[in-house]
Amino acid sequence: MMNIRLAFRTLRKTPFVTVVAIISLALGIGATAAIFSLFNQMLLKPVAAPDPWSLVNLSAPGPKPGSQSCSQAGDCSVVFSYPMFRDLEQQQTVFTGLAAHRLFGANLSYKGDTRAADAVYVSGSYFPVLELRPAIGRLLSPADDERIGEGRVVVLSHRYWRTRFNASEAVLNDTIIVNGQPMTIVGVAPAGFDGTTIGARPQIFVPITMREVMQPTIKAFENRRSYWVYVFARLKRGVSIEQARASLGPQYSAIVNEIEAPLQKGLSEETLKRFRAKPITIEEGRRGQSSVITEARAPLTMLLAVTGFVLLIACANIANLLLARAAARSGEMAVRLSIGAKRGSLIRQLLTEALLLAALGGIAGLLVAQWTMVLIRSAMPAEVSEAIGGDLDGTVLAFAAAITLGTGLLFGLFPAIHSSRPNLLGVLKGQTGQPSGARAAQWFRATLATFQIGMSMALLGGAALFTRSLYNVSRVDLGIEGDRVITFSVSPDLNGYTPERSQQFFRRIEEGLSAQPGVTSVAAALVPILSGNSWGNDVMVEGFEAGLDTDRNSRFNAVGPGYFRTLGVPLIAGREFTTSDSLNAPKVAIVNEAFAKKFGLGRQAVGKRMETGRSGKLDMEIVGFVADAKYSDVKDAVPPLYFIPYSQDNTIGSVTFYARTALDPNEFMKTIVPFVRTLDPNLPVENLRSVPQQVRENVFQDRLVTMLSAAFAILATVLAAVGLYGVLAYTVSQRTREFGLRMALGAAPGRVRALVLRQVLVMILIGGTLGLAAAVGLGWSASSILYQLEGYDPVALGASMLVLVLVALGAGFVPAHRASRLEPMRALRYE
Repeated sequence: MMNIRLAFRTLRKTPFVTVVAIISLALGIGATAAIFSLFNQMLLKPVAAPDPWSLVNLSAPGPKPGSQSCSQAGDCSVVFSYPMFRDLEQQQTVFTGLAAHRLFGANLSYKGDTRAADAVYVSGSYFPVLELRPAIGRLLSPADDERIGEGRVVVLSHRYWRTRFNASEAVLNDTIIVNGQPMTIVGVAPAGFDGTTIGARPQIFVPITMREVMQPTIKAFENRRSYWVYVFARLKRGVSIEQARASLGPQYSAIVNEIEAPLQKGLSEETLKRFRAKPITIEEGRRGQSSVITEARAPLTMLLAVTGFVLLIACANIANLLLARAAARSGEMAVRLSIGAKRGSLIRQLLTEALLLAALGGIAGLLVAQWTMVLIRSAMPAEVSEAIGGDLDGTVLAFAAAITLGTGLLFGLFPAIHSSRPNLLGVLKGQTGQPSGARAAQWFRATLATFQIGMSMALLGGAALFTRSLYNVSRVDLGIEGDRVITFSVSPDLNGYTPERSQQFFRRIEEGLSAQPGVTSVAAALVPILSGNSWGNDVMVEGFEAGLDTDRNSRFNAVGPGYFRTLGVPLIAGREFTTSDSLNAPKVAIVNEAFAKKFGLGRQAVGKRMETGRSGKLDMEIVGFVADAKYSDVKDAVPPLYFIPYSQDNTIGSVTFYARTALDPNEFMKTIVPFVRTLDPNLPVENLRSVPQQVRENVFQDRLVTMLSAAFAILATVLAAVGLYGVLAYTVSQRTREFGLRMALGAAPGRVRALVLRQVLVMILIGGTLGLAAAVGLGWSASSILYQLEGYDPVALGASMLVLVLVALGAGFVPAHRASRLEPMRALRYE
């Protein structure tokens, strides 16, 4: 306790050093803790369930002839058919149970208030396998999903229960309308549980057997060629993953070969052979199932490394400050040693001061971390931001405490050891103010400054690469003109509309929007552009020879009249859809350039015929040929794409509308919700935004990584400049007599400045070279998230080096200029 009180008094005596050190540490620790919070949530945090380490994920890679439907829980190599899930559930002997789930969008209506929400279909075994207990009421059980179309009960998430129902227990056994279906609330999930898919926070859990009731156009329960179910399990006590694979593999293979293989039609012998041999895989599942894990690993790992570099630079700064302060305290250390103090006690005292400094920096760093999280979430799309917790949980606090302790030891150990061994005789006689080992300390300080320059160069180079990558993304030709276009979605089918009523409702919206002041064109589409959604089918095209294994797949969209005109997509030949392309009219299609190229149509696509599937009817005429335009992602190549009129698809229950306006788009958006409410006050408007905003959100990861890497690089460079200035200022003070003598002997001020700046140039040469190599390594390791850019880019790295040289010379010029203005006689008398 005495050491702590003495440490407080010592820090108060040097307020400038203390404040600079705390600010440096707060910035470094705060940035690192904030990025670790994201890293932990996305890549490390286990599912909020007992013993998550015994959970495993099942996947079914290999040929999947038929329809595939996947979501953010994982790509289509992961999903199973519903009958296969039930077969495995009955036959397996190595799990306490198998569970199935699938995310879906829902309209939730309670007492006349309807809101769009995220929901998840779950099997009755879902909660038992997770071994969860309800907050109130009960959770779903196998008795709730015994029959298809039955199980009209739901469980609320704890977060939804708290925010929508004010945590009232009166909601139990009350009715909530889910997609137009009355459902009974039977319970609330435990606090902290947000499902098993990272990045999704469903508000309700619905029995999986209700899928066809909630979404009548989907018929997938009996079809073994329809793959859409995600499956996980819990290992029985004492059973390893290897044992589970050995047991379940033969059971899965028997089902595939004896039941499913005979159902496959139109496969080549080679494909059928691969189908029969496809394996089932079992992997650890403590983090749940999500494609986010794969997508976020590279950028988050890179950002965590970047903040680690920033923290190391901050530590180097503080070590330099402590070494400078040690020179001033050499007399104190000498006196204490001369009257009997042990060197170990001095080291403990100095380390206590360093750790206290680190603790104060760590406390301030928590505020910086919280502010950084707010900044990060503000740069994310709303749906992503809502799925990420903004609070610093216990794991993050423990991490912050650990790095606080580690940094205290890192920057405090060498100064403590060095300061505790002064030249007793020289100091006590007043012959020198320097402790013994001053040259070693000077070399160590210069090395730290050089290290800071190198780390700054690495971070500046990385930031320049990401900035160049984002510049490339911003210059992508989207093939559309969306500057004055707003977009929004409605899903009347989720309110119980029949397909016929939905079609009528869509036409009313189109007509109403077209009549709004300033609106120049209106269109609708089933698949919203640049939203990450992708729908596709196998097609047959007139004149295209397709064998059994030929890739016949094409992306598609169902759109309304005026779609291409509204989005500014050039029509090369033929016509757009019109209102006469109705359900009973001849089937028509429009194709893009990539489609024409893939299927050998050239520029003469109009007039050719095609079909979906392989019936040989070719019952669809191509009436239009349009230029390529981006489909689901800005950075992806334009896929082969065909369009059909949405009015010719009697299963569509939700669409996205586009309206081009001559008015301010932001002002026009304010009229959309009131307008839709005049048509149906209980129908929520979804995803209301401008098309440019949609584009920005599509590449938010690139923007976020660039913003953060640039911010951290600037911070690192500022810290490095401060550290370099401190080293040079101290060096000049130590060489005052030398400079005075040189000037007394006739040295010009410019020559004295050159002596100091030469030291800067040496540091730049060494640190910059090492940092440049590190920047290239960082670029190559992050090449998967760079767009149209190799890890080594001379322009970006050259610009980074130029910035570093200018900053370093700027930091060194002030001490150099000060040295050149010394008065020789005063300098020669300097103690």
